[in-house]
Amino acid sequence: MAAKKKNSATAIDLKDYRPSEKEEFMNERQKEYFRRKLMDWKNDILKESKYTLEQLQEESLHLPDLADRASSETDKAIELRTRDRQRKLIAKIDSALRRIETGEYGFCEETGEPIGIRRLEARPIATLSLEAQERHERAEKVHRDD
Repeated sequence: MAAKKKNSATAIDLKDYRPSEKEEFMNERQKEYFRRKLMDWKNDILKESKYTLEQLQEESLHLPDLADRASSETDKAIELRTRDRQRKLIAKIDSALRRIETGEYGFCEETGEPIGIRRLEARPIATLSLEAQERHERAEKVHRDD
């Protein structure tokens, strides 16, 4: 029973909570904030995917006009590509949730330095600090231009 009270108290504490650079980085409150943010994002994606599947199943495959059928097939292909990208995003969200559990979340994979609250707010699945990400992108551009 005590655990339930603690969880509901945490929910009240996080209702209007926004992480701040002034706090200790990745304290329990910040971890819970990002855990919830990631879970909400994942749940939204899953709801959208379910809706898409329902829509695809309901649409008629027997459109009499070839142009209508081609247009419908193109729309389906675009939607399926979008869902595939979202499936990959879910894998990244799951990875971020695992990093929260292991205490690695919020720290750059390359340098071990804090990624920063503002970057995590903008991209909760970030694994690199802004500086490391920029270095990575510059190196990628150099190789791509060769």
